[in-house]
Amino acid sequence: MIIKEISTDLTSFELFSAFKDEKYPYFLDSSLINELGRYSFISCNPFLIFKSKDKAICIEDSLKNEHISGNPFDELNTLYKKYYKNYEIDLPFIGGGVGFFSYDLCHHLEKLPRRAIDDTNTPDLIFGFYDGGIVIDHIKKKTYITDAGINEGENDRVKWIEKRIKDFEENPISINPKKHRDKAIFNSNFTKEEYINAIKSIREYIRMGDIYQANMTQRFTTVLRDEPIELYKKLREKNPAPFACYFDFEEGKIISSSPERFISIREGMIETRPIKGTMPRGKNKKEDEKNRNILINSEKDKAELLMIVDLERNDLSRVAKTGSVKVPELFKVEEYATVFHLVATVRALVKDNLTPIDCLKYTFPGGSITGAPKIRSMEIIDELEPTSRNIYTGSIGYIGFNGETDLNIVIRTIVTKDDKAYFQVGGGITWGSIEKMEYQESLDKAKALMEALNE
Repeated sequence: MIIKEISTDLTSFELFSAFKDEKYPYFLDSSLINELGRYSFISCNPFLIFKSKDKAICIEDSLKNEHISGNPFDELNTLYKKYYKNYEIDLPFIGGGVGFFSYDLCHHLEKLPRRAIDDTNTPDLIFGFYDGGIVIDHIKKKTYITDAGINEGENDRVKWIEKRIKDFEENPISINPKKHRDKAIFNSNFTKEEYINAIKSIREYIRMGDIYQANMTQRFTTVLRDEPIELYKKLREKNPAPFACYFDFEEGKIISSSPERFISIREGMIETRPIKGTMPRGKNKKEDEKNRNILINSEKDKAELLMIVDLERNDLSRVAKTGSVKVPELFKVEEYATVFHLVATVRALVKDNLTPIDCLKYTFPGGSITGAPKIRSMEIIDELEPTSRNIYTGSIGYIGFNGETDLNIVIRTIVTKDDKAYFQVGGGITWGSIEKMEYQESLDKAKALMEALNE
């Protein structure tokens, strides 16, 4: 195992730019630096790639491509156990699996209808296994090259990363996003009237007692006019977030500025941070403070968050030691570039002998982007949303070889595939929801994404 501090004046984005053209490069980017967004992680060239679509699974390494059929969670768990390595480190992550779990993996966990159209044919799960990479501690302003020592040759890998950084410092590649004169055209999978009618349907389900709330979303599509890395640079500058990322998975690219943590696992403690309640930022300081106060005093938004906290407490209790589930934060207002959010934190101690993927199976997908009760809400989502969510509202992040884990909720995210860009926005619908306001909230959440695509 190697953890080597290096000296460099390159920014985290510049460091990633040095490796962006390698195979399966990732950038887990804390572009909003705070307690949650302390670290960024970079790597490329995984020694193993795990992919799945429905029950078809491909496991690719340097020797072969193995094709099997099964439950992707179970098969990934088998691989995780094979490479598990017990070590303690000060850094949160020095090597392991990095990738995404799409929302549509819910069909492997529950018996749900599949009426939504899968029109992008995106993989359900891609996880690369990386020996190590680069870790940036933004608080201490330190940069490390790491290698967990899973395969032989860690010294050579560390030297290769050092050389690549040095070469980039001597011959930097500047990424300058271009400006567009014409405006992008965004096409939704709903008309405004259809979206409002779908919200009315959810309110009717609530009236009949089927659910307490459900997360309703619409998807926008536009022509991709920028190189994806240029688009990501625009987005991270416009909407910095603690759980942002750029991931090139060959079939497409993920450009994310997510503010929400799904689960983290560290030293046996699991944590989730659901977001419910959104207000736009004001045009000036006075309006900003007014909107903040409206959110913190909104009984509707606090009730919405409380329902999801109860759901998450129940989900975590499935993996928690008895009596360990706690809610240390409730109704906390967090501010981002374009919106305020109402956030809670739920924590628990993980039962002995459960792996991170076991925990994921019992809690996925996140309750904040489904509704309560979860299963009935997902059935209604499938009924009302015309296209599959794919990566959106799934999770992106890492699972370390030692079990340390951090996964986001995939919101505020653009997926590029071929010559198109896709993103989805929405919100939780309760009995107190006003249809036109919920539609506007979805557009407020889309603001930074549309601006990045439009610039």
